Amino acid sequence: MAATGGWCGRVSIVDIDSSYWLEDERPPNPKRRHSGRVDVAIVGAGVTGCSCALTLAEAALRVRVHEAREVAGGASGRNGGFALRGSASSYDLARVELGPERAAALWRLTERALERLARLAGDAFRRTGSLRLATSSAEGEALAAECAALREDGFDAELQTALDPPLAGRFVVALVHPPDGAIRPARWVRRLAALAAEAGTEIREHAPVRDLGELEAEHVVLATDGYTEGLLPQLDAAIRPTRGQVIATAPLAEIRYPRPHYTYDGFRYWHQTDEGRFVLGGFRDLAVAEESTREEATTPVIQEALESFATDLLGETPTITHRWAGIFGATADQLPLVGRVPNDDRAWVSCGYSGHGNVMGLACGELLAEAILGRPAPELELFNPARLLVAQPRAN
Repeated sequence: MAATGGWCGRVSIVDIDSSYWLEDERPPNPKRRHSGRVDVAIVGAGVTGCSCALTLAEAALRVRVHEAREVAGGASGRNGGFALRGSASSYDLARVELGPERAAALWRLTERALERLARLAGDAFRRTGSLRLATSSAEGEALAAECAALREDGFDAELQTALDPPLAGRFVVALVHPPDGAIRPARWVRRLAALAAEAGTEIREHAPVRDLGELEAEHVVLATDGYTEGLLPQLDAAIRPTRGQVIATAPLAEIRYPRPHYTYDGFRYWHQTDEGRFVLGGFRDLAVAEESTREEATTPVIQEALESFATDLLGETPTITHRWAGIFGATADQLPLVGRVPNDDRAWVSCGYSGHGNVMGLACGELLAEAILGRPAPELELFNPARLLVAQPRAN
């Protein structure tokens, strides 16, 4: 079939440069309007902003959300569709970096968020478990070490050394994370936004914010992950915008990969949707410098690698119906910045999920809301922005 526009590679294409997830039907949102000053203004209507808004509105605060595009129009509608517990680091490494108690607290936080997501998301979420795959004996040993650490601390995990087709022969071992699942991210976040609106939140779409000073609110929340630029100089220095590229195929006759799969330290990831579409992302490691960008565009190098890997995994050349890019925020220690901005009595931030925002964003949006309400949870200390943000002098 002929391409309809944009970049075109070797594989036949029906539609391109469009996130498949954003085609899901939008639920009706109650149209709330607050006149004048509000208690909290939130920049960004992704999972974090909508999660924070819902918690604040349920506590009877006046909340207004500003979104430059549409709800879920950024990374929340442009990712690979994984809902995973934990952070960007493996659990055994997190125990070394954070200490055993703090690492366990972080994993428990994300498991609770997964349970809340499952209750709220409806058919946008499928609890399938996920597979982290090793391609060599050295990688297999790393997975075994993570599995042992998880089980030692009471977390459900399983090491599979005998793999069935189509994984057998290509991968040597798999680490199963049973709580994980697959998600239709735009559908989920739009439902979250609808819940926030029902609770009283005003959501302004196509309303970009160019200066925090223009927001009439006692508190201001930046919930823009990798799309934050120019609003707070400290964030521009601490959060690195990073591009992730994804493709989706036409529905296949057989579902071979019903669970999220990821390998090569997360640089290759794929699964099939419930209707059989194959969704594949990654290969950022082929062009690290070029993919550290705010430009939301697909590129031939990454797209050709995705196409070739899709053909290898499927044993056939698929019809690619969608290809897209999204921007996420990465931090130096792979943990988000969540809390009050140092030396600023008004600004709060929840950004920088390092590619793990679908679940972490829900958890951190709620953590931030609870802190604004004056009841900060102990887990908030894990993400203290002061560890990476340089405090700006207070204005006289």
